[in-house]
Amino acid sequence: MKPIQEKIILGIDPGTTVMGFGIIRVRGKHMEFIQMNELQLKKYKDHYLKLKMIFERTLELIDTHHPDEIAIEAPFFGKNVQSMLKLGRAQGVAMAAGLSRQVPITEYLPKKIKMAITGNGNASKEQVAKMLQTTLKLKSLPKNLDSTDGLAAAVCHFYNEGKVDVGKSYSGWEGFIKQNAGRVK
Repeated sequence: MKPIQEKIILGIDPGTTVMGFGIIRVRGKHMEFIQMNELQLKKYKDHYLKLKMIFERTLELIDTHHPDEIAIEAPFFGKNVQSMLKLGRAQGVAMAAGLSRQVPITEYLPKKIKMAITGNGNASKEQVAKMLQTTLKLKSLPKNLDSTDGLAAAVCHFYNEGKVDVGKSYSGWEGFIKQNAGRVK
């Protein structure tokens, strides 16, 4: 009899005000909740300090929980260019932390995550949180839902495992450079 495969998935919802994250353990076809929380960055005014804190917290999560894979929410395209730039930087430093530890990363669009969790790509944060509460048998939900967004990225990754075209994924710096040759000088 073949032993049951086990792995840890870290899900991240990047942000420069709040970074949400969630961690699940997968054994075979079953997932188990490990942790969810958020990194509060509101009190810091310096954008570069926020980026440093995102990088360090992501490394701390990796070094503590040893995830086999990271699922990260891709920035959605909004009208505010400055907000997009800040969000992209937050995502980038979280990805850099994972890549520096050789943890494979997959990006998912917000609609793809919502669709995987609720069956509706336009679901609200509350609907996603409630579905996660039911699926993972969580006793309660956090007041802020950034942590459930991070958890949703991890669960989405579990649901999409083995499917083709799950999003962009990078296994290290070489993979990132190969897929983004036009963006790297």
